[in-house]
Amino acid sequence: MRYTLITGASSGMGLEYARQSAAAGENIIIVSNQEQANNAAAEQIAGQYGVDAKVITVDLSKQNAAREVYDTACSYGVVDKLISNAGVLHFGKLSKTTDEYTDFITALHCTTPIKLCRLFSADMAARCEGKILITCSMTAWTPYPTMSLYGSTKAALKSFAQSLWYEMREYGVSVTTVFPGAVDTPLYNLSDRHRKWLRALGVMSSAQSVARKGLRAMRRGRRTLIPGVFTKIAVFGCKILPAHAILLVMRIPAIKRLLASL
Repeated sequence: MRYTLITGASSGMGLEYARQSAAAGENIIIVSNQEQANNAAAEQIAGQYGVDAKVITVDLSKQNAAREVYDTACSYGVVDKLISNAGVLHFGKLSKTTDEYTDFITALHCTTPIKLCRLFSADMAARCEGKILITCSMTAWTPYPTMSLYGSTKAALKSFAQSLWYEMREYGVSVTTVFPGAVDTPLYNLSDRHRKWLRALGVMSSAQSVARKGLRAMRRGRRTLIPGVFTKIAVFGCKILPAHAILLVMRIPAIKRLLASL
């Protein structure tokens, strides 16, 4: 039996990837560290779409997490689509970030996704078929104050994913990297009023929309996707503006007060 494996699939964008994959008739494997949410999502999705929905509950920041996911998934069947989506949002100065959290986010955003891609891409290459989607971030394109840890891990993931795309082409395996901006998920602790306002302005995208566009890009074998007009404009600005432009923004009194509070 063939499966689409999604990490971070118990909530937010990962859950939408799982739902929309199942709606397309794909069996799914839900992976996250939230056992109750994993089981609830699998039960609901299997019942609604009539697909097989498996669960792997694991802390993806742990050293052997990728191997555990791979071994368990292989016992279920063949993973022909890997959606590496798990992540956390982090704002804060590096000088005030603990070693433990630094290790956690680096493993979650870089080490485990790279290991998962290594393991599953080897099988895909041997079969000369398969698809990989890697969720990155618009922050991978330029440095941001208070996001030195988050942005740098996403930049590393961006470089890795682009390199993997070149490596996998000869085997007929596609690698799609998605660079979302702000997405309306539980990662953002905002009121419903603020969420609706940001979505109306186009500053924040819905998880459903980003997942739909990401899956479509993956199925078409696209190399990259920047979903949303606002995000495209922001990434373009990041590419052309010099780094010193950030210093000007940091001099704005409201921004200075915000940075001082973090």
